[in-house]
Amino acid sequence: MSLLIHISDTHFGTEKPPVVAALVALARERRPDVLVFSGDVTQRARQSEFAAAADFCRELGIARMLALPGNHDIPLFDVVGRLFRPYAGYLEAFGPRLEPFVETQDLFVVGVNTTRPNRHKNGVVSAEQVARVSSQLRQARRGQLRIVVTHQPAAVSRPEDEHDRLRGAGPALQAWSVAGADLVLGGHIHLPYVLDLATGPQAVARPMWCVQAGTAVSERVRHGTCNSVNLIEWSTPRAGEPRRCAVERWDYSAKAGGFETAERRILPLA
Repeated sequence: MSLLIHISDTHFGTEKPPVVAALVALARERRPDVLVFSGDVTQRARQSEFAAAADFCRELGIARMLALPGNHDIPLFDVVGRLFRPYAGYLEAFGPRLEPFVETQDLFVVGVNTTRPNRHKNGVVSAEQVARVSSQLRQARRGQLRIVVTHQPAAVSRPEDEHDRLRGAGPALQAWSVAGADLVLGGHIHLPYVLDLATGPQAVARPMWCVQAGTAVSERVRHGTCNSVNLIEWSTPRAGEPRRCAVERWDYSAKAGGFETAERRILPLA
């Protein structure tokens, strides 16, 4: 079995030390094979915040990591930096690539940089990015779980969040489904949920799921939620067995002083 931990929106600079310590403890107990960090690493893209986030990732002790920048990882008040070196701080701490890729025997994970320096908050996926990711997905082996990672959500669970949905997500999801994606992971709105993308008026061509992470360690929790992360379990099925993966949401409990399992779902895959 392979295990992936999905965290998002740590917003270092607003982190809660007890929650940071609890997440390190969870990672060391469960020993995930891959860390996916879907953006908003920092609160204000300051060097000290990136350094703290990088130290935290090293403390987790996870061998492989795919990290993406979020809109908070581009300088907001440093206008010159935003115009001419928008990703300098992020790349120094988490580079060298803005669109990384991680592959293990069981996992095939593709990152998509959906931030844009000329946009304050909203994300975009371009036609070129859609085509690149589709081409990469077609190279995955049959036994691998195929995952695409964005910062802004590719699908939303509430009408009031539609304005935060990734621009260009509709055509992207259709193309990535045809190319073989199983999961699309994201963050940004600090709301954890799992959505079946093969149902509804804009259903994709084959089973595929949107898995969103909440706020991992920041005090900036929203929507009545708490700090949370996702754990995704995958085992390559034997001949004749259905493809499916398990997604667990782990919530931080101040009373328990650690993360506890809040929900577990088994997702059927193509």
